[in-house]
Amino acid sequence: MNFQVTVLKVLVSYPDGFAAMADLKRDMAILATSGRDWAERTKRLAARLPDLDIFSQGLVERMNGGWRITDKGRSVLEIMEARPAPAQATELPPIRAVEESTPATALPPMPSISPVRGKRERRRRQRDTARRRQASAS
Repeated sequence: MNFQVTVLKVLVSYPDGFAAMADLKRDMAILATSGRDWAERTKRLAARLPDLDIFSQGLVERMNGGWRITDKGRSVLEIMEARPAPAQATELPPIRAVEESTPATALPPMPSISPVRGKRERRRRQRDTARRRQASAS
């Protein structure tokens, strides 16, 4: 399994692209133990971009106890997942490293959450919050 591709895939599955470390670890553990198909898929995707480095290339940023996929990270993942046309070259354009980190205050507004997935995610977060409160109260 390719760690960096898996991180991108997990983060892009969240409506706002942000996952707390506990959620990220849980999702990655599930995928890591899901079988050979996932490992082969991530290795195939990683082979399309051998110099992938999600942090130095600005594809993922660390913030407030978790990681968030950037717009650039979403674009790179789309490129990696796109099936090449028969006449299309298999080489991907180079990705430059980030020269300067963007302060959290300068981030663009968060995208809207789709209703079905948003409700599901909200309920999951509410359950997790309630569990944390119960654990800290005892």
